[in-house]
Amino acid sequence: MKRDYYEILGISKTATAAEIKRAYRKKAIQYHPDKNPGDKEAEEKFKEAAEAYEVLSDPDKKARYDQFGHRAFEGPGGFGGGHHMNMEDIFAQFGDIFGDIFGGGFGSSQSRSYTRRPPQVRGADLRVKLKITLEDIINGGEKKIKIKRKVKAPGTTYQTCHQCGGTGKMTRVTNTIFGRMQTTGTCNVCGGTGQILQSRGQGSDANGMILKEDIVSIKLPKGVRNGVQLRVGGKGNEAPGTNGVAGDLIVQLVEQSDTQFKREGNNLHYDLYISIPEAVLGTDKIINTPSGKIKLHLEPGTQSGKILRLKNKGIPDLDGYGNGDLLINVNVWIPKKLDKEQKEFFKKHFDNPDFQPNPGKSEKSFFEKIHDLFS
Repeated sequence: MKRDYYEILGISKTATAAEIKRAYRKKAIQYHPDKNPGDKEAEEKFKEAAEAYEVLSDPDKKARYDQFGHRAFEGPGGFGGGHHMNMEDIFAQFGDIFGDIFGGGFGSSQSRSYTRRPPQVRGADLRVKLKITLEDIINGGEKKIKIKRKVKAPGTTYQTCHQCGGTGKMTRVTNTIFGRMQTTGTCNVCGGTGQILQSRGQGSDANGMILKEDIVSIKLPKGVRNGVQLRVGGKGNEAPGTNGVAGDLIVQLVEQSDTQFKREGNNLHYDLYISIPEAVLGTDKIINTPSGKIKLHLEPGTQSGKILRLKNKGIPDLDGYGNGDLLINVNVWIPKKLDKEQKEFFKKHFDNPDFQPNPGKSEKSFFEKIHDLFS
């Protein structure tokens, strides 16, 4: 089981970006391969710290981790995007954080060898909104959406940047009053990719890319809420060049209001209207819910305002803690227009004691019902 990222770096959930960076730098220096040659346990802790920093240093990934934990990055159709980093990824992505401790590079020839490969460029993420119904929320399942993403055009080729030699970095040495100072920055020719366009495919842009239509499957977990973002790894825009990786597709869920059921957390509310005869004599009602039909029996003398709670008939909890409840709010429908015969019936019983309100001690007030509902 994976350890908690905050525990790995030794910080709290309220740590600032600067505190997260300092904590990772401390761990990286402690378990750096140059300080622990041949120590496999230190190497694993070095990778573990880098993985934790990759997530917690990214506001979007951190927010998803805080909400869903490691499950946010599980599977290609989950909330995903996290991965177990290798040594090359770490030195290429985060080497500048602790490089000055090891002589401006990464120390040993073993460490420096990781920096020789061309930098890996990541394509831009795509963001879309997906409308979901109450049925989708309760049952989960798979949804297919159509997107347009940038991909490399057929016939497009790239070559190594002549300015930086494929490293994506340029080192400059300047003389100052403190001596010779060396600074490293992004190559101004290739923009840090290490490659430049050699030939453009037909209809492509300045980077050799074209827009392509794609169908993507989205897995909806049961119990999702409005505003939840699902991440599909590798389905964003591709990156120019031969050593790039595609960005991710970020799908924001938009919950559509239902005409019959109102959501309150994981509970559902339903207004059931019955006639006066049904309230007096009792009746059976069939209710069509998003998860199937439910038969409901109403006792004779059912009062308007009565709330019936059906356990576990609501929305599944996103974290797997069972289901909410379905709350049936009974309303007795009073007709506004009556014919002569109907009026005579009610006039006849106008003063009948059996028709007079008499809640008694057994009948709870509206406020008591509300208190019981939420207690």
